Amino acid sequence: MSQTSLITILVFVAGLGSGYFARSAAGMLQRRTHAADLAAIEKLNQEDIEATLAQDPKRLIDPWAEDAVAFYPGSPPAVGKQAIGAHNEKFHAQYPGLKVLSYTSKYKNLQVEDGLACEWFEKEAEYKLSPESSPVSWHAKGLMVLKRQSDGSWKAVMVWPE
Repeated sequence: MSQTSLITILVFVAGLGSGYFARSAAGMLQRRTHAADLAAIEKLNQEDIEATLAQDPKRLIDPWAEDAVAFYPGSPPAVGKQAIGAHNEKFHAQYPGLKVLSYTSKYKNLQVEDGLACEWFEKEAEYKLSPESSPVSWHAKGLMVLKRQSDGSWKAVMVWPE
């Protein structure tokens, strides 16, 4: 075998090895990024529960992206974080004694791809519109679309309840 053939074979094998290790490293980085995304989305979902229970106006709009769209049954969509905040303020002005007694969210079929995510949800709550009113039960199903922010956090860009 000539020296040129031997060098060609060695370069080819070295290229295969480099490609294998580069691909393995990229896969590890992708799995680490995916795990970080899942943790950040879970954090956002937990913050939604805490904000809903507290009924803090600022915390209720924190999970929303600036360009978000929220669909509310019987109302036109609220387009933008400010419009969502205004919708919340209007609701709280109608029911200043609102008290959320319990609130749970279950998320299903989370899909994450290229900085976007979507998940189905089921939410249940029990609340009182005023201190003297009877408790009311609420149940909703829907779809939430999320977008990764530049800091690695996730924000809701669309919520569409059934």
